[in-house]
Amino acid sequence: MTTSLDDYSNRFNTVRFEREEGILQMTFHTNGDSLRWGAEPSHEMQEAFRAVADDPENRIVILTGAGAEFNGPKGSGASFPKTTARAWESAHWTVRHLLMNFLDIEAPIISALNGPVYRHCETPLLADIVLASDTTVISDSGHFVNGLIPGDGMHIVMMMLMGATRARYFMLTGQEIGAEEAQRIGLVNEVLPQDQVLPRAWELARQLNQRSQLLLRYTRVAFVHEMKQRILAGQGYGTLLEGMAAIEDSKDATGYELGGRF
Repeated sequence: MTTSLDDYSNRFNTVRFEREEGILQMTFHTNGDSLRWGAEPSHEMQEAFRAVADDPENRIVILTGAGAEFNGPKGSGASFPKTTARAWESAHWTVRHLLMNFLDIEAPIISALNGPVYRHCETPLLADIVLASDTTVISDSGHFVNGLIPGDGMHIVMMMLMGATRARYFMLTGQEIGAEEAQRIGLVNEVLPQDQVLPRAWELARQLNQRSQLLLRYTRVAFVHEMKQRILAGQGYGTLLEGMAAIEDSKDATGYELGGRF
């Protein structure tokens, strides 16, 4: 099933689209300012990636954010109230589709990080080219340090990008990595002043856009093939483990503690 820009350009509250000569810019926002992470953005993001993946007119995709942050705010314990199995099932479905829909986009993707990425940095860092403003900070404030297992893909992607030793430290300590350090360890390709990040993304996109459609498409397919296998193998299980620490303890009718050892 294919889509067109008219099908989805006005469909989402938290994603704005504009396209020029096959280059699609996706700007994530909350009421026109920096994206505030939550249930609505995560659900809309996975649907938006699906729509973009199904639109054959998208030759290059640029991801960026509005305002001074790519997304936020920093996570806190209050951000993650206890949940139920039924509620977690919905989250499980959304996060599994978010990364896979992103990787199903058969067009090179450029991330233009306009500032700090406090929530789910694994998604923009999976782009084929990652540009960062000198104000960018990368962290995982939304998982372990605030009581949530980083099992919804963060554990796979960050180990793949950073190496296991760095990634585990990053997730367990809530480490904040500045733009220069992110470039040094290979998470981003270029660091630029904030007002130059998006123009540079468009410059690179136009450069790539000189290539044929099939070259663009199948280079992207080759790049993400192994990533998709790893995420498919481990993300669903990881998200179930994440739910183990998020679901409120309860007892069944016999008095056994659900989730306890029998």
